[in-house]
Amino acid sequence: MSPEEILSTYGPRESMEYDVVVVGGGPGGLSTAIRLKQLAAEKGTDVSVVVLEKGGEPGAHILSGAIMDPKALSELLPNWKELGAPLNQPVTDDAWSFLSETGATRTPGIFLPECAQNHGNYIISLSNFTRWLGQQAENLGVEIFPGFTAAEVLYNDDGSVKGVATGNMGVGKDGEPTENFQLGMELHAKYTVFAEGSRGHLGKQLIAKYKLDEGRDPQTYGIGIKEVWEIDPSRHTPGFVMHTAGWPMNNDTYGGAFMYHMEDNKIAIGYVVGLDYANPWLSPFEEFQRWKTHNNIKWYFTNDQGEVNAKRIGYGARAITAGGLMSLPKTVFPGGALVGCDAGYLNVSRIKGSHAAIKTGMLAAEAAYDAIVAGRQHDELSAYPEAFEASWLYTELNKSRNFKTWFKKGLTVATLMNGFEQFVLRGHIPWTLRRDKADHTYLKPAAECEKIEYPKPDGKLTFDRLSSVFISNTNHEENQPAHLTLKDASVPVSINLAKYAGPESRYCPAGVYEFVKNEDNSDRLQINAQNCVHCKTCDIKDPTQNIVWVTPEGGGGPNYTGM
Repeated sequence: MSPEEILSTYGPRESMEYDVVVVGGGPGGLSTAIRLKQLAAEKGTDVSVVVLEKGGEPGAHILSGAIMDPKALSELLPNWKELGAPLNQPVTDDAWSFLSETGATRTPGIFLPECAQNHGNYIISLSNFTRWLGQQAENLGVEIFPGFTAAEVLYNDDGSVKGVATGNMGVGKDGEPTENFQLGMELHAKYTVFAEGSRGHLGKQLIAKYKLDEGRDPQTYGIGIKEVWEIDPSRHTPGFVMHTAGWPMNNDTYGGAFMYHMEDNKIAIGYVVGLDYANPWLSPFEEFQRWKTHNNIKWYFTNDQGEVNAKRIGYGARAITAGGLMSLPKTVFPGGALVGCDAGYLNVSRIKGSHAAIKTGMLAAEAAYDAIVAGRQHDELSAYPEAFEASWLYTELNKSRNFKTWFKKGLTVATLMNGFEQFVLRGHIPWTLRRDKADHTYLKPAAECEKIEYPKPDGKLTFDRLSSVFISNTNHEENQPAHLTLKDASVPVSINLAKYAGPESRYCPAGVYEFVKNEDNSDRLQINAQNCVHCKTCDIKDPTQNIVWVTPEGGGGPNYTGM
């Protein structure tokens, strides 16, 4: 049965009314909810707020490097230290290095621009921070519904957003309701705030429906892949931060790596690859594994005899919205708003987005609160983008508006020009670079590109995808329709495999896409949806835009702790 047939057979859906519905229980969504409740308490009014979170709990699907600038948090919760926020490890040292295959060159600290300095920031687990932020929201009276996916946007007759509907539960692989079937619920609101993170499923639909990206540069993304390790105390320096560029990728591909020394002899390491890369043979996951074998990196995982004596304890991946100010869509529409990475507020030059998510959530909340107490509903919250343009966040993003675009001219030019803009001009830039192509358009035919041969994993320092997904605690109810859908089932073989050598088998960091042989030796694409870590890379990078990521049953996906 189609979703429409299910609704006509089992409907109508029950509905609940709120002043504000927030889609997504990450830093942006929870900050929206917290600020709304704060304002209501300050003014002696009552505002009903609910947060829908597709993960099993707030933080379960949250992954980032992460170094947090506490500026926005201090505005939201000035007493965050007393409240026990898990910001425990201040940054003590910054290292920015350029790697060749055999060596490394560290940039002297005196030449690091302000955007590359982390004094006053904290190395954190964003998933743990989000759990804590969820507790603060609940303490203020916010209702949080974990394990509920916002699967559909609901509209009023005038075209404004009415709210959202949660996904049906208990639908089998064949699309038919099972004995465990439960119809989704409608949540109606005066305003609905979408905070789904990068490449939000509903945010993408809203941007298209209301043409919110009209006149903007196409959005651009990266894929970030992360591991958490326990290492020998003799190799651990609490608060040490390292970023690298260069090897193992070539100078024409945007990307780089990080290593953050957390507390308790743990380090977070990760690799980011811009999804505007051209060579379909490239595998971001394999580049990350290869990076760990560089002598200057491998040292942290080995003893004096060169033997690996560290233990990998976490793995995950997530897309990063990296277009910055010039790709930022209009963030309001009748009845709702986009906040955080659902819109694209990440500052790629600083490699930080959580502070921007918190700040934009606060600004959207303030605009929504004022509208509600004035008796308005379902109109455009124009006060939100106006407040953003007057904020320190706009100033910060404006200074870095050219950062990623310079990399289309190669690593050397980008390093020189970004250094000039940020270090010499201090972000007061008299020019603006523009882009006109989406990430998926950059792939070249495989025959025109050099094939990349990656070494086999050793199972000690380097690993395969499946063993990695295992430690991400990813799980989906097996008897449900695949949430990775194809507009045309023939395209993966007839176009992607034939022309691009099947790039989905390489850009996916979870082994979801696999080309296998039929009995007649023809090819077919096998989709292992159970492995999906919800990174959204396929939805972004598929060269034919034939793959569409939709929401699975609530609670499915990774279950990150300490990531």
